[in-house]
Amino acid sequence: MSILLASSNTALITYWEESIFGLSSTYLVNNPKHFKDRLNRTNPDLLLLDYAFLGKDVQKEILNVTSSNLKLKIIIFVPEIDDNEEWALFKNGVRGCCHYDIDSEQIIYAVKAVQKGELWIRRSLTSYMLQELVEVTLEKDRIETAIHDLLTNLTKREYEIATLVGRGESNKRIANKLDITERTVKAHLTEIFRKLQITDRIKLALMMKDTVTSLKPPHVNHTFHDPTFFA
Repeated sequence: MSILLASSNTALITYWEESIFGLSSTYLVNNPKHFKDRLNRTNPDLLLLDYAFLGKDVQKEILNVTSSNLKLKIIIFVPEIDDNEEWALFKNGVRGCCHYDIDSEQIIYAVKAVQKGELWIRRSLTSYMLQELVEVTLEKDRIETAIHDLLTNLTKREYEIATLVGRGESNKRIANKLDITERTVKAHLTEIFRKLQITDRIKLALMMKDTVTSLKPPHVNHTFHDPTFFA
């Protein structure tokens, strides 16, 4: 595992280096202007980031980093910030959040936890996590209900064709499977689009795919570590 240390604070960099010495190979960037280039060149597994390093709009900058580096795990070191801002950091892709005064032993715990795909998050923020899960679930349920209501408007043959489109079948293959003409398939698709209030085949395929995958809830790793446990 490789780690990139990003801070303009020499004392903080030194503290990080001493804390994780021998744990993995490390790289350093101490100038924000060189950050993106250094990140691209080193392609680290983990980023230890100073909250003050990326300027005033930290949330936006972190979102830009996590959006373009999907496998990168970030542990950010912060001053005293409120719970809403700290939770926003996690929503934007941060995997761990530590205060500047964290001791070196906890830094190792945090690095190892995040490395394993877990979160290093304060227990007091779990209420935010639960509320987020509730809101996402409710929204997902509303979408699924709306799609279900639309799909019930389809005839048996239309639903059959829609399902085959969702599996990536072409009009010709659908016609062969159902022993009908391609012209009939196109006529059915026109009616399907009208009933489902969509305009093209791609939207239909996505709708049918979501309908199938919604029956198989994704695995979610809820494992997290509370830094206060080690205090």
